[in-house]
Amino acid sequence: MSAAWPLTGRDEELGFIDRALRRTDGPRGVVLAGAAGVGKTRLAREALAVAARRGAVARWVPATASARVLPLGAFAGVLNVTGQGQSLVLQRATSALVDGAGSAGVVVAVDDAHLLDDLSSLLVQHLVVRRAATVVLTLRSGESAPDAVTGLWKDGYLDRCEVQPLSEAETAELLEAVLGGPVDSATAARLCALARGSALYLRQLVESGVESTRLREVGGVWRWEGTSLVSQSLSDLVEDRMGSLSEPLREVVDVLAFGEPLPVSVLAGMTDPVAVEQAEASGLVSVDGDDGPLRARLAHPLYGEVRRIRTGPLRAARLCRRLAQALGEADDNGATDILRRTVLTLDADAALGAEGEVDPVLFTAAAQRALELCDTGLAARLAGAAVRAGGGFVPHLLLVYALCMDDQGQEAEREAAVLALRAATDEQRVQVALLRAGNLFWTLGRFDQAESTLDAVDSLAKTIGAGPELDALRATISAELGRPAGAIRAATNALASASLSDLAVVMATWGLTQGLGVVGRVDEIGPVVERAAAAATRTAQGPLLLQPVKVFQINALRLGGYLDEAETIAREQRKDNWEVPGHGQLVTVFLVGHAALGRGNLRSAQRRLREAYAGLGTCNQPAWAFTCQLYLTQAVAMSGDPVAAERELSALDAAIRDHPSNTLNLIQPEIILARAWVAAAQGAVSRAIALAHEAADSAVVSGQLAREVFALHTAVCFGDRTVAGRLTELTTLVDGPRAPAAAAQAAALAADDGHALLEVSERLERMGDLLAAADAAAQATVAYTQHGLRGSANTAAARAHRLAKDCEDARTPALALAARPLPLTTRQREIGALVAQGLSNQQIADRLTMSVRTVEGHIYRAATKLGFTNRAEFAALVRDEVPGD
Repeated sequence: MSAAWPLTGRDEELGFIDRALRRTDGPRGVVLAGAAGVGKTRLAREALAVAARRGAVARWVPATASARVLPLGAFAGVLNVTGQGQSLVLQRATSALVDGAGSAGVVVAVDDAHLLDDLSSLLVQHLVVRRAATVVLTLRSGESAPDAVTGLWKDGYLDRCEVQPLSEAETAELLEAVLGGPVDSATAARLCALARGSALYLRQLVESGVESTRLREVGGVWRWEGTSLVSQSLSDLVEDRMGSLSEPLREVVDVLAFGEPLPVSVLAGMTDPVAVEQAEASGLVSVDGDDGPLRARLAHPLYGEVRRIRTGPLRAARLCRRLAQALGEADDNGATDILRRTVLTLDADAALGAEGEVDPVLFTAAAQRALELCDTGLAARLAGAAVRAGGGFVPHLLLVYALCMDDQGQEAEREAAVLALRAATDEQRVQVALLRAGNLFWTLGRFDQAESTLDAVDSLAKTIGAGPELDALRATISAELGRPAGAIRAATNALASASLSDLAVVMATWGLTQGLGVVGRVDEIGPVVERAAAAATRTAQGPLLLQPVKVFQINALRLGGYLDEAETIAREQRKDNWEVPGHGQLVTVFLVGHAALGRGNLRSAQRRLREAYAGLGTCNQPAWAFTCQLYLTQAVAMSGDPVAAERELSALDAAIRDHPSNTLNLIQPEIILARAWVAAAQGAVSRAIALAHEAADSAVVSGQLAREVFALHTAVCFGDRTVAGRLTELTTLVDGPRAPAAAAQAAALAADDGHALLEVSERLERMGDLLAAADAAAQATVAYTQHGLRGSANTAAARAHRLAKDCEDARTPALALAARPLPLTTRQREIGALVAQGLSNQQIADRLTMSVRTVEGHIYRAATKLGFTNRAEFAALVRDEVPGD
């Protein structure tokens, strides 16, 4: 972490100050006004430093409350004047301040000018009005300042600049500058919300977070893990800002610290109504009633953090119980307030270290609400309390589900085993078996046991009409195990049932979307996803299970070539779910990264995929983390950095070793494509093409025609001229614009038709696949060049260059060839790229599966064409082909 914090997000204010200080007529200085900690002092110091660099005499004057009792107390550090009478003292003080000034003059900066004593404020007025010096003042908003100071900006002697709190974007920029790397978006949002735009508070939070390791770098991304931490120094700052609290005011603040936001009627009923009004008037409490009854909350989130730290367990328990009781007696007892009441009860019990009386019906309803909000950890706490209070089967089933979704698979299995023994009806037995099978498969990875659990209740389920419920779960299992046709059959059977539960509708759609997407039936997905989305709103478990549906929908759209739609859905999911607790919001980060990769926005994709990987890897989500690493490897390799690509591939290989092998069947083509892209980044283009073919063959084995198209299209972009026929066949078998575009590109490349390749490039750009469009334009450049059409070649090259920039500086084999097409064969260029990486002839021979003598022959013939005399010159020539270098 950098020791020096940069001045970030203040360009507008610095420009305003600079213009004010340079002015030769009009006001001679500026007033910087703003809330405490917003950065006024830092701006004033920067202004003074700039003036000093121009040759001005710089004077820094810090006003303090303690110095206020002394005449000219603020100037004690820069002045030592005496005299009888105010006029003489001001004259001598002015002379002393401007002594030694040259043509650049004197700049006096007064920090916290609202704390100046009367004589000091008169001196500042004297300096400004007589234009003896340029003056910079900082004032805290809301504080009373001496009349002599206030009049300076009111009467137009000084310009006034309102220093605004840092925005969320500026806060994120500052965090990354200080920490020296990307910051997890949830962490940035959390710190921004706590600091509320105050650079001072932000620095305290960051420093305490780093010191405690709550804020640390994980997988190249800075993340905050665990609860918030308020250091003693920050606590002191916040308490100083709150001021001295009377007992009635403290009660108001403490009640809100544990229960905000609260209806004003509830708050006034629990505390002194006059104190509530005083708290609002003094800026401790804010009141909002735009969307209904008036609700009160603390004016700054750190007020609550500090007061909770300062509150002992007995008082905390008392406040929580009083709040729970008051909310229960209030008129508004909707699902959210029920959840708050139960959480407050749990918090009170936790403070005392004992569980009190629990209403199982109330806690079951609260657990369902927590699941609707995707807070699985809280749902498990609430459902567990309901079970212990004798709530029976329903809360116990919720407990198992919440534990499963909270990645506590072993505990979920233990509770499911107990619940199976307590199931009193056939319906309950089937419900437990479904939930148990899902936990065994998804959380514990016991695939055979999961399927046998379903088989054991198959006849019972059919007897009671619950067979479609089993089919819904079987659809997801079949899809994950690489059996898309089976997934489609099971899901279709399930969804045909008029009595299918809402939860099973979402589950079946999960398997159906995954299956339809990879076999190439993407155009059928939209309506079934709409049905699932509607069903998800009617069941507590629905929102959590809808996320995978969206993941597979976006993947299907990427494979089919609907890239704009994929990006739109990903951004909507991110917007709607960014506050979801646990791994849910990280999945939305992955969605945005995956969609960006599909469009070819490589840096954006890498940033989001790396952020998602770092978070998912630390919250026990190996399957999601594996998927992130897979696509991150592709994104890095597409950028053309062979070293970074090899590093990511090594991480992927490590993840593969830890991943259940029988769940790799479905994703195997993507894994092989990642290897192909790494080979391409290393310059081994023939190897990359061979791997792309291997990926296509792998897709064919499991009937994944959409992935076959995608793999063959990748081979075409690498320069393969042999697959136009197969891609043309596939255009009649799969949905979406990708297959026709890929077939057209393959045919144009095989024919060396620059015009057709350029048309394909435009078609791919309209489709949203900017990287493939760049490759097609690059291939058009080469084709035009081979036919001696320089003007057309230049046009195509300019297009390829522009698209490569739009892809955030992609570097692919096609772009490398078009950037500066050396008169080399494909094999000579491939060997040259490996020479540029420092490989020996023996290593090159091993990698390309040829003899050392053959390698030497290719290098000799390349030297004859290009005139180089050593390997270093050959490497330099090949490197120069890479665009952007």
